[in-house]
Amino acid sequence: MFHYTVETIKTPEQAIAELTNQLKEEQFGILWQFNMKDKLYEKGVELDINYHILEVCNPLEAKRVLTENTLVGYFLPCKLVVYQENETTKIGMPRPSALIGLIENSEMMKIASDIENRLIACVEKSK
Repeated sequence: MFHYTVETIKTPEQAIAELTNQLKEEQFGILWQFNMKDKLYEKGVELDINYHILEVCNPLEAKRVLTENTLVGYFLPCKLVVYQENETTKIGMPRPSALIGLIENSEMMKIASDIENRLIACVEKSK
């Protein structure tokens, strides 16, 4: 499966706040947070769901993967999403291992799996 998604009883705002704290523990920072519903509304388009996209990065890991293979930059930064679907808040992400699998490099797959496990732990602790 290309993604990892969990449900939480928290509001999207609560989930984002907790996710931010958990990411800091793993030395990931949020580079950018995008509220899709608000942005589309600014453009005259109504979206019926709350949908937030967070782009996150661990600078040391970014350097590590880019040094190994510059094509990995196509997948950076890592994305996490927090959204509501049928009144349930979900936290999810594309799996780094699924993306890196496209490069077909065993060393990069090891790194991607490590990053994936760390991000999954952040998601799990945030729900």
